[in-house]
Amino acid sequence: MIRRALSLMFLAWALGFLWFVVALPRPAEEGIATDAVIVPTGGPGRIPRGLAVLGRGQAKKLLVSGVGSEVRPQEFAAEFGVSPREMACCVTLGYAAVDTRSNAAETAKWVAQNEVRSLRLVTTDWHMRRAAGELDRTLPASVTVIRDAVPSHPDLKTLFLEYHKLLASRAAGLIDL
Repeated sequence: MIRRALSLMFLAWALGFLWFVVALPRPAEEGIATDAVIVPTGGPGRIPRGLAVLGRGQAKKLLVSGVGSEVRPQEFAAEFGVSPREMACCVTLGYAAVDTRSNAAETAKWVAQNEVRSLRLVTTDWHMRRAAGELDRTLPASVTVIRDAVPSHPDLKTLFLEYHKLLASRAAGLIDL
């Protein structure tokens, strides 16, 4: 009986991991406009994609969540080619977050302060499910979230680790209920 239960649990885990690897989230459709773009730091291509969305006028504001405390706005602007005008009007650097859960908390606070009703979450494809799940638990249901995954080529170690973080995040979400 125990052997059968363990076998079923392993099979469920293996099929879940296979689904996680094969069906990575994709970029959002072009042309979708939102009030804001949210970019958690941590992966290549995230910030440039968020800035591109802002530059195309598909969002009015950008929050980069989880910026290192040593990064100054002028340094950020120079590294990513952001004009002083765009930094002043449209880009917020969030320094409070240190992980995906605190990215969601920082985002929820910023969304409330800026009266955002729709946002585009820009993060790496392998990170999207967990980041979106944390946002879903943190944001009010009235806020629409568009998922915009940055394609990557993750190695097996990254996928394995992220799959287990996703499972832990979902389990923690069930406990919070």
